[in-house]
Order: sequence, then C-alpha cells, then structure tokens
Amino acid sequence: MDQSNELGSFLRERRARLDPAAFGMPLERERTPGPRREEVAQLAHVSPTWYTWLEQGRGGAPSADVLDRLARALGLSAVEREHLYLLAQHRPPRVALVAPSRVTPQLRRVLDAFGNNPALIKSPEWTILAWNRAAHGVLGNFAEPTGEERNLLRNLFLRGQHGHLSNWEDLARMIVGSVRRDLMRTGMSPEVEAFIAEVSAGSALFRSMWESGEVALHNEGSKQIAHPVMGVLNLEFSTFAVDGAPDLGLVVFNPVGPEDRQKLRTYLAE
Repeated sequence: MDQSNELGSFLRERRARLDPAAFGMPLERERTPGPRREEVAQLAHVSPTWYTWLEQGRGGAPSADVLDRLARALGLSAVEREHLYLLAQHRPPRVALVAPSRVTPQLRRVLDAFGNNPALIKSPEWTILAWNRAAHGVLGNFAEPTGEERNLLRNLFLRGQHGHLSNWEDLARMIVGSVRRDLMRTGMSPEVEAFIAEVSAGSALFRSMWESGEVALHNEGSKQIAHPVMGVLNLEFSTFAVDGAPDLGLVVFNPVGPEDRQKLRTYLAE
C-alpha cells in the first residue's frame, strides 16, 4: 500500500476485488480487475472526477455521508467501513445504536478457563451477563432470575450493597464515568435511558455523579473485599474488549499476593 496515499490505495484495492457482473456491468470490453472508477462513482452517487481525485490522493476529506455511500458501493464490511473512516477522517464513524450482543457458548468456556480467577462478562451499564464459578463464589450471587439483581449500579446506589468494598464512593465514581464512556461508544437504547433515569431518581449521589459529565477508563485497578468466609481479600482486575461485540466487556480478577491466592484456592476447593 502507498503509505503517502493510504486512502487512495485502500479504495483502489477494494474496487479491484469487486465482480462487475454482480452490478450488471458489461464484460465485453477489456478492463482491469473490478469496476472502473466512473462506475464506482455512479454507484456511490459522486462525481467521477472527484472520485478519481480521491483515489489519486487529491480529492480532499470526504464527508461522513460520502464515506457511507462509498462503503455501500464497494461492499465494505463493518470493519472495513471503520477503517475507511480512520483513513479519511482519522476517527471511527459516528456511533449507531448497537444491538445487544449474545454471550456465546465459546465465550462462556473462556470464562470457565480462568479457573480460580473470578471472571465475568458485563454490559456497558454494568449488568453482569455471564460469570464463572469463582466469580459467583467471590463477588456475589449472580444466579438471580433477572438482570436487575446483577446490575452493579442498582446494587451500589439503590440497594446499598457496598459494605464489602473499601473506598466504595471512589470506585463508584470511576464506574459511573466508565458507564458514560461505554454508552457513548455503543449508543443508548430507550431501555438504557429509562434505567439511567431510574437510578438518578433513586440516588442523589448517582445523579450528581452522572450529571457531572465525567468520563473514565475503568480498565484496570484493584479492590479489597471483606468476604464473609475468606475475610479480607485483595484483588486486582483488568477489563478487555470482546472483539466483534463492542457492548461486551470481559473483566478478570487476579489475587494480589500469595496469601490471597491461597485463600481463593482453599475456599473454591470446598
């Protein structure tokens, strides 16, 4: 790829891989692979001259509307469309509401593979969607019949379930900022908007944190848990994106020291 004109190179390569017959274009004449520039321009409803300039690296920055039309004309996948935006505007496309992703059986097996390390899958608004045995035993009872009992914001702000956490307000502020950041990336459905309104109405502390507009990256840190059986347990955590499912986050907890690891091993072996 021409490093000085990555956008033009990307457009040319994607044009060359298209089958002209799929667009009803005649094949009698000799041609290079794929449709001609003017044919792609016609499909994207842009000027052939301007599209030619774009491939040559002198067409100027295309608008989001034009990029979307080019993506459809070239048959780009969602990943390729995002790459097109990054090349043309140095940013991903504007967020559209993401449909909830499914926690696949394979992803559940990944959770189980962490063994004695608690691991879970969360939604952007911090509803726990899936968990392994260690998470269920250490972090709480996640086997309730509905998702309401598994939502961290409801538990922290509406039910006061934070007695086992030290410095819980600092942690809560970080989580609220992380929820805002994640929802800006995935979009807010009417159900999530109603959920935020519910927690805001029930907790003045949450309302003040949410209305502050702060955002945070809650991707790693540590927490101290006062467990009823193990006593004080020190854990560190890391959060990972699930590729192809932007609304899911994988959170893995790891004991901080040998004593914490032994506590976990003994408790989970019982």
